Amino acid sequence: MAGAPGHVDAGAGLTTDADRAEVERLLGRPAQGAYEVVVRHPDGSPLVIRNAPLLDDGRPMPTRWWLVGEPERTRVSRLESAGGVDAAEADVDPAALAAAHAAYAAERDAAVPPGHAGPRPAGGVAGTRVGVKCLHAHYAWYLAGGDDPVGRWVHERIDGPVALGSGE
Repeated sequence: MAGAPGHVDAGAGLTTDADRAEVERLLGRPAQGAYEVVVRHPDGSPLVIRNAPLLDDGRPMPTRWWLVGEPERTRVSRLESAGGVDAAEADVDPAALAAAHAAYAAERDAAVPPGHAGPRPAGGVAGTRVGVKCLHAHYAWYLAGGDDPVGRWVHERIDGPVALGSGE
């Protein structure tokens, strides 16, 4: 997918107990649903997780890709706090952004269990249908291989992107 620097793990079940403990530490709380570590730092620590489309209690989880790793999460937070959401929205082609939202939603929606009759996740990246809501979500998807113009925009602007290793 479009030259993103990360690598998506091909198989399910690659997330270890140590990964789960580290993700919980990084989040500052237990995860509320199933996920896989799909992008790792060169040292093997989690960088991006892919969430199941539904939380353990059945509530929809619109954010499929989640940036958990440091220092990337802090760098993106700094960019956001400096007006990055508005800047990205102004700089990125609206048609490319709309296409990214549609592709993100389609991938996530395809993972909803067949026959699920309850509420479903909605929107595209970070649950929004238009514009930019969260640079972290866009960057996470980009690192995982998504063709996300906002994620690419973030990657070009964060201070000293960390070289990424394989998730395998």
